Amino acid sequence: MLSVLRVHLPSDIPIVGCELTPYVLLRRPDKTVTTDDVPESVPLDGHFLRYKWCRIQSDKKVAVCSVHPSEQATLQCLGCVKAKIPVAKSYHCSPKCFSDAWQHHRVLHDRAASAVNENGNEEEEIFGRYNSSGSGVINASLTGSASSTSLTNGSTPLYPAAVTQRSGGETWFEVGRSKTYTPTADDIGHVLKFECVIVDAETKQPVGHPNTILTSRVIPAPSPSPRRLIPVSGADMLGNLQSDGRVSSSGSFTVLSYNILSDSYASSELYSYCPSWALSWPYRRQNLLREIVGYRADIVCLQEVQNDHFEEFFAPELDKHGYQALYKRKTNEVYSGNIHTIDGCATFFRRDRFSHVKKYEVEFNKAAQSLTEVAVQTTQKKAALNRLVKDNVALIVVLEAKFSNQGADNPGKRQLLCVANTHVNVPQELKDVKIWQVHTLLKGLEKIAASADIPMLVCGDFNSVPGSAPHSLLAMGKVDPMHADLLVDPLAILRPHSKLTHQLPLVSAYSSFLRGVGLGLEQQRRRMDPTTNEPLFTNCTRDFIGTLDYILYTADSLTVESLLELLDEDSLRKDTALPSPEWSSDHIALLAEFRCVPRPRR
Repeated sequence: MLSVLRVHLPSDIPIVGCELTPYVLLRRPDKTVTTDDVPESVPLDGHFLRYKWCRIQSDKKVAVCSVHPSEQATLQCLGCVKAKIPVAKSYHCSPKCFSDAWQHHRVLHDRAASAVNENGNEEEEIFGRYNSSGSGVINASLTGSASSTSLTNGSTPLYPAAVTQRSGGETWFEVGRSKTYTPTADDIGHVLKFECVIVDAETKQPVGHPNTILTSRVIPAPSPSPRRLIPVSGADMLGNLQSDGRVSSSGSFTVLSYNILSDSYASSELYSYCPSWALSWPYRRQNLLREIVGYRADIVCLQEVQNDHFEEFFAPELDKHGYQALYKRKTNEVYSGNIHTIDGCATFFRRDRFSHVKKYEVEFNKAAQSLTEVAVQTTQKKAALNRLVKDNVALIVVLEAKFSNQGADNPGKRQLLCVANTHVNVPQELKDVKIWQVHTLLKGLEKIAASADIPMLVCGDFNSVPGSAPHSLLAMGKVDPMHADLLVDPLAILRPHSKLTHQLPLVSAYSSFLRGVGLGLEQQRRRMDPTTNEPLFTNCTRDFIGTLDYILYTADSLTVESLLELLDEDSLRKDTALPSPEWSSDHIALLAEFRCVPRPRR
């Protein structure tokens, strides 16, 4: 007979909007063990599984700390209430929590005071809201009426609320009848109960006792600090958004580049400072999707996208938001794990803004094979390949714009755009390999540029800090022959050093913060390194903080209109590194708005 051996949840902390999928281990009648579902439509040996989710609602109201959402709140900021800031953001778990958060929390009140513009309308932001809490006044005794606002929002549950049991001041409301359940705002502060029972297919009656598990209290999904578009071309408005949130200029377009941190790399050993529930993929994927969709970019370049996550999640989810998807999985000569979980580069573009013209795939392993055939002695070929083969790839896409900013002299000219997306994932000590891969990519782009008059964008995680040889090659078009990185070249693949050049007029988009004019630039300049013209960091962990990610563009055919504001270390709460509950990658997203400009006549 069918029997349930074990039931548990990957994470016992449920978060609003993040699907809960219990792990149910079954023993079949033939004694084999499986995790496959046994629905009523396909019973097994006359039995099937029935599921039920309940919300356990105590008569005692519970509020959740806005800074530490897994903790129960004991304090409420009355300043938030007076300023009509969402009540859930007003709660804290302790006086120390409130004190530590005050530096960030006071910004909530400043923004609330300035959020009404001249017309009395709330100012739009490109993504998110602050998730700090509090304001100068503390309400030390939470009342039922104060906390109940955040616990109920009047929304209709997916299932009619049915009281299944009431005892000891608790009421159990049925909220779902499938194996999975996605907590809603109504569940915040409450415990959920999952029930699984074997049912006789003929009588429809339960067989034996149900297997149940209880979660901890449901917490709201943390929301990160808002990041706005900052004009750098002299415009006098911040974030000039359309009704759908995109930049309103018809001739411009936005490009996002983001290493989202593959689940296969997101281990609790490496990121021990991040709560386990915030490191879990079911939570991170929803948080990442919210962030990516919130930016409303016309072109999205993602790195470290697992093959299965692309096919099963990102491609179908972003398709709902109007994006077409292209993907290049890393090769697997070095990788020894599950082929479905190997990561790669994914490029998405809005179908209403661009159409797909051509796709190029760069496999650096193949380039390594070709290089060793002609440039390495036979006795060294095996060692050379072991050094050069790292499974990295690049995805190059040629798009055609469906909008135009051509002048009257070129009314019918096609506006093409070439977008390269790559992740140069090479150990730091292999400096020669990193430089070689970047040089190989640039030479490939040069060939495309030679065949067409086309603006170019180069996006990705290059694992190279500003001032390094790969960065110099990208942003300056050459490498100083005396650069220290060139000393590491056991295979002599970088010689002569004079060959380390390219003719693409590439410029780093974020250097515009130091060159541009416009409101809000002074604050952004403080988040830039003036010696390298790059952000102080795009990657921030406990072990490393620095810039590894770039968006570069051909300056003779594109101009930067605006940039997504940078985070500073103060934006990441004290004692916090990435990933965190608010930000689900160890990298930050970069986004730039561009406009095509006529090339100078030659």
